[in-house]
Amino acid sequence: MVMQGTIATFDPDTRSGTLLLDDGSELGFGPEAFGRSGLRLLRLGQRVSVEAGADGAVLRVGIPGIV
Repeated sequence: MVMQGTIATFDPDTRSGTLLLDDGSELGFGPEAFGRSGLRLLRLGQRVSVEAGADGAVLRVGIPGIV
């Protein structure tokens, strides 16, 4: 499942954070999901897309429109 939201928190040291989904719910992501993005940094308020597994765990964080 692919969803979109904005970055609410991001810790560059742990490479994990949280985002606010478009429905207003909060979703956390770990360093593995960030590592799969190929990105170096995320900014607060930045628009992102997330790919989540069947269990709801975030598998990948990315920039919308960029594969």
